[in-house]
Amino acid sequence: MNVLEAIATRRSIRKFTDQPVSADDLRAILEAAMTAPSAGNAQPWHFVLITDRERLDAIPDWHPYSAMCRQAQAAILVCAEPALEKYPGYWVQDCSAATMSILLAAHGLGLGAVWCGVHPDEARAEAARAAYGLPAGIMPFALVPIGHPDQPSGTRERFREERIHRGQW
Repeated sequence: MNVLEAIATRRSIRKFTDQPVSADDLRAILEAAMTAPSAGNAQPWHFVLITDRERLDAIPDWHPYSAMCRQAQAAILVCAEPALEKYPGYWVQDCSAATMSILLAAHGLGLGAVWCGVHPDEARAEAARAAYGLPAGIMPFALVPIGHPDQPSGTRERFREERIHRGQW
């Protein structure tokens, strides 16, 4: 699949089969996340890989939009360590790029994934810190449940010419 096809056909997947996700696929996804661009190439991210069934099943207790974790075979909590930033305040963009790389890598491997926001909801962030023992100074950003899709994907037309402003608004 070429990159434009991957971008066009990637969808948020919220239903998964019970087929396991291989350790090799999870490593490939994490490698893809770490190739994302970051401000000043600071790479201020950390990733909590969650594969334990009990921990996956408990995620909806602290994240209200994550019921699909009960079917997912893995999840990645994308976090930032702002102290690593070269340009303060850009960790959100850096972690966004890493999260999109996770989504595209999962899709490219035939897996499904969905972006569940954590930041800037402080209640979710505190719950994630407690659930995974995040040290002080680590900011939980997004949770990405991953599994083999049990729902269709495919393309949808989203291009809107009226949203393009050439040269100026």
